Amino acid sequence: MTTWVCLCNITPMPFLIVLILLIVFGPNLWVKHVLRKHQKHIESLDGTGSELALHLIERFELDGVEVIKGKVDEDYYDPKNKVVCLSPEVHDGQSLTAVAVAAHEVGHAIQFYKQEPVSRLREKYLSKAHAIKHYGMMFLMASPILGLVFRLPHLTLLTIVIGVITMVVSVLMYVAVLPEEFDASFNKAMPILEEGYITEEQLPKVRQILRACAMTYVAGAMADMLNLWRWIRFIR
Repeated sequence: MTTWVCLCNITPMPFLIVLILLIVFGPNLWVKHVLRKHQKHIESLDGTGSELALHLIERFELDGVEVIKGKVDEDYYDPKNKVVCLSPEVHDGQSLTAVAVAAHEVGHAIQFYKQEPVSRLREKYLSKAHAIKHYGMMFLMASPILGLVFRLPHLTLLTIVIGVITMVVSVLMYVAVLPEEFDASFNKAMPILEEGYITEEQLPKVRQILRACAMTYVAGAMADMLNLWRWIRFIR
């Protein structure tokens, strides 16, 4: 005897929750997976990430730019202080991830040193993203007190709407910086590394790493949306 199942009785909520989790955490997990996947030490490479960064700074005559060792997963270029910060696994590592990330960050240094238009995207949009997130989180923290003092109707709904708008706008601001990130990866780092710093067989792996580097900001912003859920649960 065949048992028929009515699909209308199956709640879509678990699938919706899984979909939301994939959207929020998927990009960040993918970026970390790619970077860790290619951290294996390769003896044939000419040096570590920091040594490559110093070499490229000298080669492109980026006067005043320094290389420092940062904390775990702390890879960035600080245009204000002219500092290429590399995480320990990149700074001291002799791997495809190390050389690709180092070249990507030096790519940012080249953008700012040459004052290319794409280098202005970070200043224009990231500062706004930080401000929006800051004020949005301040409202979420203050909303319980506002509700008690002013007896605001539908406060929970208002809080959720403002929280969602805050995080969505913040993510969109990070998306707006993508052209700068892709330029550092594929108009700067990739052509440099193709000149002989890596082998022909290593190019597809390095291309994947550089794509992950370009997506780091957006992936981090998506993961930040977890804070929204925590505050909404706290307020409720």
